[in-house]
Amino acid sequence: MASALTAEIAIAAAQLVADEGMDYGQAKRKAARALGRTVRPGDLPSNEAVEDEVRAHIALFDADTQPAELAALRRLAQRWMERLAEFRPHLSGGVWRGTANRHSAIHLDLYCDDPKSAEIALLNLGVDFDADLLPNDRGRDLSVLTLADRCPELPHPVTLHLSVRDHDDLRGALKPDARGRSWRGDLDTLRRLLDMPDEPARARPNESTP
Repeated sequence: MASALTAEIAIAAAQLVADEGMDYGQAKRKAARALGRTVRPGDLPSNEAVEDEVRAHIALFDADTQPAELAALRRLAQRWMERLAEFRPHLSGGVWRGTANRHSAIHLDLYCDDPKSAEIALLNLGVDFDADLLPNDRGRDLSVLTLADRCPELPHPVTLHLSVRDHDDLRGALKPDARGRSWRGDLDTLRRLLDMPDEPARARPNESTP
């Protein structure tokens, strides 16, 4: 059972995710600092706990606007996944999980045989982007390409983060969370979500790791 402090951090982090478009890790750390109390690593909520609070926040404050904003972001993600289809793109983050709004970025994972090939493809498309090396969950450097694109239905340009992963990482990419919902999905699954927006983002049995 979550402690009162953990629950408090989850609520505060969810507000940062919903109102400022922060990712979960950044939001949890900032929320913990803002509380001004001693927080141990074990006090931080899980991503699933924060996501539950994000959904509650949306239901309370953004129920009238968030579904249309989410659909717009998913359509933009689809266009970029189609443009980058050779890199087996998978959508992740709030746009995939259904909690994104106009403040959210689009997160795509690209699975490449050559880590530089995605950069070359963007250059060939005439796209301006920034490239950064960020630590991944295994402590290794992960190349992240960041760009912005206009979305006709939204008032401001949308940020896209393209994480360039090794082709071998594709195995297990659709492993589900403890509730059976996948953390990312491919283009075909995204198209189904756009056709049936109320369908939960679940991993198909043959797509998860043993």
